[in-house]
Amino acid sequence: MIFLLRIIAVTIFAVVMFVFGCGYCLLSPRNPKNVHNVGRYFCKMARILGIKLELRYAEGADDVGASIYVANHQNNYDLFTVSGAIMPRTVTVGKKSLIWMPLFGQLYWLTGNILIDRANRSRAAGTISQIVEKIKQLQVSVWMFPEGTRSRGRGLLPFKTGAFHAAIGAQVPVVPIVCSSTDHVKMNRWDNGVVIVEVMPPVSTEGYTKEDVRKLSDQCRTMMENKLTELNVEASQRSAKK
Repeated sequence: MIFLLRIIAVTIFAVVMFVFGCGYCLLSPRNPKNVHNVGRYFCKMARILGIKLELRYAEGADDVGASIYVANHQNNYDLFTVSGAIMPRTVTVGKKSLIWMPLFGQLYWLTGNILIDRANRSRAAGTISQIVEKIKQLQVSVWMFPEGTRSRGRGLLPFKTGAFHAAIGAQVPVVPIVCSSTDHVKMNRWDNGVVIVEVMPPVSTEGYTKEDVRKLSDQCRTMMENKLTELNVEASQRSAKK
């Protein structure tokens, strides 16, 4: 019964977000502010899924300026958890095929996100230049998932270097964002416990060149892996006490 009720709730939510979200974005299509506004509404769905979502921000996180945000990518629940941490004037990078996803795809495009063709290596490489140009011209931040795919309970996967090439190219900091595990979340369970999303302090790219990309990637991954372990322990302990 819980599973059925949640499926109905998610379906209704998706339709409402599509209609009103697209209507709102059509007033200012592909405006960088749209992603932040829509993301804040999506994270409210966490409560319906039985998740007690806690968002944490490092001191001064709202005053970093244009940045590359890198977050761990677990599963479809990311849409309702890490979306709450999207900062103003931030756009995301997703697969071009997303635009064909019913309801979500059209909203994703209208909110101003960047779509790339991962099947075409030359276009994907050119996308890094486009990201750098967009950051410099519009003073926006870009949100990326450096793992490149959903981890699905496998921990933090190896990082691809695109996000770090973009950060060094634009000479903006990298801001790691970590979400505790949502592998335990079940649609047929009433209480899915605590999930913590933390925006970490920025990592400066000052003085870095393209030769330092792997060093920057490894540095951020180590920080995120340690934080993920820490958050998983805390979230698990707090969920058990409920």
